[in-house]
Order: sequence, then structure tokens, then C-alpha cells
Amino acid sequence: MDIYRSAVRPILFSGLKADPEFLHHQTLETLSWLDRHRLTPPANWILARFQQSCCLQDPRLEQTLWGVRFPNPVGLAAGFDKDGAAASIWPNFGFGFAELGTVTEHPQPGNPRPRLFRLPLDSAVLNRMGFNNQGAAALAAKLSSVRGSAEAAIPTGINLGKSKVTPLEEAPADYLASFQLLKDLGDYFAVNVSSPNTPGLRSLQDASQLAGILDALQQENQGLKPILVKIAPDLEWEAIAQVIEVAQTYRLAGIIATNTTISREGLKTDIIQKTGNSVKEEAGGISGAPLRQRSTEVIRFIWQKTQGKLAIIGSGGIFTADDAWEKIAAGASVVQVYTGLVYEGPWMVRRLLEGLLQKLEERGLGSISEAVGIDAMNV
Repeated sequence: MDIYRSAVRPILFSGLKADPEFLHHQTLETLSWLDRHRLTPPANWILARFQQSCCLQDPRLEQTLWGVRFPNPVGLAAGFDKDGAAASIWPNFGFGFAELGTVTEHPQPGNPRPRLFRLPLDSAVLNRMGFNNQGAAALAAKLSSVRGSAEAAIPTGINLGKSKVTPLEEAPADYLASFQLLKDLGDYFAVNVSSPNTPGLRSLQDASQLAGILDALQQENQGLKPILVKIAPDLEWEAIAQVIEVAQTYRLAGIIATNTTISREGLKTDIIQKTGNSVKEEAGGISGAPLRQRSTEVIRFIWQKTQGKLAIIGSGGIFTADDAWEKIAAGASVVQVYTGLVYEGPWMVRRLLEGLLQKLEERGLGSISEAVGIDAMNV
């Protein structure tokens, strides 16, 4: 029995009716405490129990992307651990990689509260956090202090965003400043130009704007670290094709598909209880189940356009092994979870991995890399 789904979630969601952001903050505080005391009881005992129950190792799940070994294809998406509070803890929960951030050059508080809402009827989350984080220098200090401390290290991605105080025309310098501080501490970097919660940010997905950012980063990078771009699900196909072209021109390592959506189509939720407003009137991006189909369609489109030559990290609406498999079969080399973790709890990753192994056996495949794009070929 999964105690989170049967007991903890009903209490948190319905019983306490606590603010989702407060609960998220408390979760990270607890994980940070476990991290700081990992060598002493009871923290070491707790972490050992999580590792025993959440982790699953199998060589069929391993992949190497950009020269980086991923022990399994299920990662933590950006936004969950913006400041690396639990950076060395995520391996204990079975993740194959973790993407930290979004981090900006300048520390910033984010948007006014309330800014995070659960939509249980839709298995979704509405957020308008606004890149609240302590800044790139603070994340660099944190990662430097914990480097090499994890018992079973996993790849660390770092998601870079634009500071709200930085004008759009100065965005390249802003992204570059963060990258310079963090370039030695991440295994890959994601350029986030697709959050709907920073004014004007999504305009940076325009080919000419994006080119300026990528040019600045790649001149500094000199091919040393994999750089990806994270795109919105709401882009038209022509705009996605232009992003692909820019990504290929600047030799990006891949694309993360996708960020949250500004669409409210098909939602069962009508009113946000916390504010009393219609969900259609509330600003922010929707993540979770409503995003599942569209993100998979975008993944398939990118895979087909690039003939599978550009790596894709799939994100959006993954709750079950079927969801994860769908994205991998559409062309994602690895996938990320966030909202699914909120609803399904810490044992979710193991269930996904067990299900993926079963899918491999059913299809007669020897490794997860053989499954990448397997269904996109036949469309």
C-alpha cells in the first residue's frame, strides 16, 4: 500500500487545506535537513529507507546522452527545487537526473501570493511563481558545497531564466552571467524562454531573439557543456520548426518539450477556491494531465523534423508508466516529472521504472534507448 496516496495526500489536499506553496516549502526544508544531517541518525536511516523503497537499478534503463550517463530516464523537472535545497537528496528517491532552477542572475521574490494552486479535478497545478529564487551566485555556492556528497550521484541539469529587472534587449547578457557562475557545476543547461510568468519572456522564443541568447552562451561554452532550450506547448508548428532550426544552427544538445500551458481548454475546474475567480481569469501556467497530449504531440513533431538527431527531454502530464512510455516512444530520450510527483508521491518514480521495464519486455526491446521514437517512426 502506498501511504502517500492512501493517507498523506487526502490529509494535505482535503483535510488541512494548507497553502500548496507552504507545503512545498516545508517539504524542501525537510529534505534540506535530511541532506545536512545525512551522515547522522535518524537522517541516515530515513534516507536509507527511501533509497531501498524508491530506487530501481537495471542496466536496460541506462543511457548515455552527450557523454553523460543517465542511470534511468525519469528525472525531476525544473521548478521543484529552484535553489538546490535538496540537490544531493534526489538520487535517494530513484530519480535518474534532476534539473534545478529556474535560476536567474539576480535574486528575486517572484510574483505576489497566492501564486500556486492545485486543480484536483484536472490532476493539474496552476502556477504563476515568477522565477522566485535566490540567484545564480547562491545556487553556485550551494552546489559547490555539496558537490560529490551524494551516495549515488545523478546528472544535474540547471535551468536558466531571465531576471525580471533585466530588459528583454539585455537578455543575452543576463543568461550569460548566470551561465558563467554555474557552468562548472551542471551536467547540462536549459535555456528557459517559455515560462508564462515573467513579462515578455515568451517573446524570446522568436528565432531572432533566441539566436542572440544562444550565440552569447555558446561563445562562452565552446562546446563544453550540453545546452538545451525549453519551449512552450502553445507555439504554432511553424514557430516550433523555427526553434528547431535555431537549435541546429547553434548546435544545441536538445530541446525540452514542454513548459506549462496558458490554455484553459477542457478544464473541469471552474472556480479557484482560494481567490473565488474563474480559472480562466487567473494568470499562470497549467501543468499536469491537461498538458499530456499536447506535449507528446510536440515531442513527436520535433523527433520527426530532426529525424531523431536532436535529443528531447519530455515533460508534461506524466503520472503513470503509460504516460512516460508514450513520450519516450514519441521521441523523448528521457522524461521529467513535477505535477505527477505532487499527486502520486515519492514512490512514483519506482512505479514508472517498473512499468517501463515491463513495456520493454512486451515490445521485445533490450534497452530504453531502443524505444526512443519507436512509435513516431510509424506515424
